[in-house]
This record gives sequence, structure tokens and C-alpha cells, in this order.
Amino acid sequence: MNAARVPLVEIAFRNMDPSPAVEDKVRDQIDKLAQFHDHIMACRVVVETGHRHHHKGNLYHVRIDLTIPDHELVVNRAPKEHQAHEDVYVAIRDAFDAMRRQLQDTVRKQRGKVKQHETPPHGVVKEIAPMADYGLIETTDGREIRFTSRSVVDYDFSKLEVGDRVWFTEVASEEGPAASTVHVEGKHHIVG
Repeated sequence: MNAARVPLVEIAFRNMDPSPAVEDKVRDQIDKLAQFHDHIMACRVVVETGHRHHHKGNLYHVRIDLTIPDHELVVNRAPKEHQAHEDVYVAIRDAFDAMRRQLQDTVRKQRGKVKQHETPPHGVVKEIAPMADYGLIETTDGREIRFTSRSVVDYDFSKLEVGDRVWFTEVASEEGPAASTVHVEGKHHIVG
């Protein structure tokens, strides 16, 4: 099958040197995703190593933000404390496998239902704790949603301010409601 090209691809490396071989692997995986959906609008991938000291060497973290019409899909694969994610290629494979499953589920739901255009939840930044790497969003209905620096898309977490208006994608976490992605309204400072 000849896969459609994804119009916007961004690949970033954090806490590690850029690698053409890793970038090629990521691009191959993006091309494979395009076989499951004809209208992928953008794919942003961050490959990073942890900045904490581990006993077994660097562990890799891969985040994928995939934009398709009416949906933003996110995989945020934090490494487990096992050797599998000491290999960057295994971490990439696992993250893209998870994204492929999400994309296939979304396509199945779209085929089975009439599209409903839901407005993403909105709120304001209520609290920022840069040293602890988290923040809180107060939603328009008064709930609190936790997020981390990894959740913030196309904006520098350290520049967030209390009162900034945001929209986000909510997920369940062990600590309660959390935001998998946070978009700051009206501010677009892409961080690479």
C-alpha cells in the first residue's frame, strides 16, 4: 500500500544528541501510521533520555502527538524500570505500536458514529510548580486538572503564568484527572 505523506512532521531530541538513524526510524514509523488514516495532518515526536540518574543507564521516553481531523491523539510512553527501554529503537517501536492501536480505535469509532464536533475542555492555569514539574488547571466547571511540563504542546512550560487560558485533553491517571495535552490560547512559542 502506498502511504500518504504526512504534511507536518516535527521530530525533537531532548537530553540527547540528534541522531539521523533514530530520525529515519521515526519517519518510517510515521509512514506506517499513514497506512491507517488518509488524513493525518501533523505528527510531532519527542525522543528524550531521562535526566535522572539510573542504575542501568539511560532510559528513553517517546512522546507522539498525532493530529487528524477532529482528534488529537497522544502517546506519552514513560519508560518502565526495565531494560527494554534502554534501547531507543524499542522505545520508539512500543510508542508507535500504542499510537497505531489508538489510531485504529479512533478510525473504528469514526466509521461507526456520525461525527460530533465537541469543544475541548477549557480552563485557566490555577497553579504552577516548575520545580515539582506540575501545574493545575481550573476548568470552567470548577474542577482541577493536573498536568506536567510534558503535557504542554508548542509552548514553554517555564513561561506559563497563573491565569493563562488553556484548552486540553483530559485523561484519567492514578492521581485523578490529568491533562495529556495542554494548549495555551493565543500564545505559540514552539519549543524544540
